[in-house]
Amino acid sequence: MSRSSSVAGRITKAAAALREAEQPLRILGLLAWPLSVRERFLERSGRELPRVDYPDVDAAAVDEALARARPLIAGTGPAREWFERIADRLDLAGRMMKGIGSTTFFDASRELYGSPGEALPDSSDSPLQLAKRLRRIIDGLNHLDLGAPDDPSATDRQVARRMRAAVTRFFGADAPPVEIVAELSANATAGPDRIRIRAGARFTDRDVEQLVHHEAGIHVATALNGRAQAALPILASSHPGTTRTQEGLAVFAEFITGGMDVDRLGRLADRVLAIQMAVDGADFIEVYDHFLEQGRAAAARQSVQPRDEDLQRTAFEQARRVFRGGVLAGGAPFTKDVVYLDGLLRVHDFLRSVVAAGRADVLQLLFCGKLSLGDIPVLCELAEMGLLRAPKFLPRWAADRRFLVSYLAYSGFLGRVRMGRVHERYAEVLATAPVARFSRP
Repeated sequence: MSRSSSVAGRITKAAAALREAEQPLRILGLLAWPLSVRERFLERSGRELPRVDYPDVDAAAVDEALARARPLIAGTGPAREWFERIADRLDLAGRMMKGIGSTTFFDASRELYGSPGEALPDSSDSPLQLAKRLRRIIDGLNHLDLGAPDDPSATDRQVARRMRAAVTRFFGADAPPVEIVAELSANATAGPDRIRIRAGARFTDRDVEQLVHHEAGIHVATALNGRAQAALPILASSHPGTTRTQEGLAVFAEFITGGMDVDRLGRLADRVLAIQMAVDGADFIEVYDHFLEQGRAAAARQSVQPRDEDLQRTAFEQARRVFRGGVLAGGAPFTKDVVYLDGLLRVHDFLRSVVAAGRADVLQLLFCGKLSLGDIPVLCELAEMGLLRAPKFLPRWAADRRFLVSYLAYSGFLGRVRMGRVHERYAEVLATAPVARFSRP
């Protein structure tokens, strides 16, 4: 046996061992709240902290699998540092699970995903600064009529029908089934084995597009492509080390396909702001009230009258994302949602760099499984060794290189052009020009 084939064999064994260690870590499943928690909270007019009982967590299986995996990592050559990073993340995720409902959970969450006020790697900005900046821009658009639908009008059955058609067209025989279920805290969840839609939920036109491109086009596609990596089975794992890139790629998919809207963008910023509220000591009720007031103010600006129960449910779900697994009395939230905006910026800048460097080959590599942008160099090496398969499923926007590369080339060009004086001139013009009010025919 040649040395290269011996190393390749050790790489595959270590990747399989890490995949085994990740399997018990179903983080979001463990953190799910039964629908009855929301019903009880709203029945009490939102004045009593929710009571949530989480399942007992036995991380022994994770610890034992990691103990078996770590000795295998030593002989994996170019993959060693990558595997060590994954093992450390899995160990930290296991500790986070052991601390559900306590400050220990928050401490581990902060190490895995970051915290709103902490400066981002390679940047002087923090997620909190990014969120505040984005919120200011969005607030400046409040006077615009964007032609958004007044109310969510798509039913659970309509959404399920559209989702089935989309995943069947995209994945063929590998398409996960689409189910309508009663007990689901979110409106919809998606994975490689099934897509679930909550019975009775209502969706806007953009909600449906976002679900298709974000959940199916990215999360399901990368999971199925990862499962096909026989030599690198760890690429099928949605471990916390991949979250920033995977969510950033999924939000980018919403943008590039035209599925994004201002409300959705605002929600991404608001989640970061709400996490900071909780870090500063706000409890679940205070964050819920904050989201409820935001919902009412947005409805007033748009001159719409949603049902109060719909606003309450939405506010509850937004607050739930902040506090799931954390301390409901405040001070220790779940910080996962701080990664979305930073992930989006990093994916966008990375894709621009790929085009500027003439490395279109890396576009496909991004979809080979669940990975982080930091994994790209080692995965290029492993592809050279013959250990990485090309992705079977590519979303249409990524497969259409003519459009994607031209967009990214222009975006990169625009980012390097300095037109400060022109911008200042246009700002002056717009500041003095009256609002255009067109006559009706």
